[in-house]
Amino acid sequence: MPVNPPGGLLECRLKNMDSKKLAQLCRDYADNKKAENLAVLDVRKVSSVTDFFVLASGSSEPHVRAIVEEITSKLREEHEIRARAVDGSRQGTWVVLDYFDVIVHVMRQDTRDLYDLEGLWSDAARLKAAKPKAAKAIKSGNAKVRTKKTAAKTS
Repeated sequence: MPVNPPGGLLECRLKNMDSKKLAQLCRDYADNKKAENLAVLDVRKVSSVTDFFVLASGSSEPHVRAIVEEITSKLREEHEIRARAVDGSRQGTWVVLDYFDVIVHVMRQDTRDLYDLEGLWSDAARLKAAKPKAAKAIKSGNAKVRTKKTAAKTS
């Protein structure tokens, strides 16, 4: 069911955000709800339909719904982006969110195993997950580590 007409708000907002960044945001939002087996497939070289697939698994129907709700609400609230279409039942085992150049598949693991989208799109490159900001700061040596000694000094 289309929720954003062609030429609507989504198209205007996506001009300000590239598809790779949107795919990474979708992955991050899914991760907020502890989605399992997160994958972002770069299908630009093997498909003319979309640029990226984001794949996420939930352990149950309520988990799938929570992941879908997190992605849709965060994109809407923080970036004013709405899915062009949502397919699949929010009570079902597989929901697809269509953001034009990014298509998000959220499904139960048994459904994901059955349809094997990674196998179907095995020629697509996988994007690596971006390191969290805290991990980057620790690696660069810029993180402030609070120890018992430093906590005692500041108290």
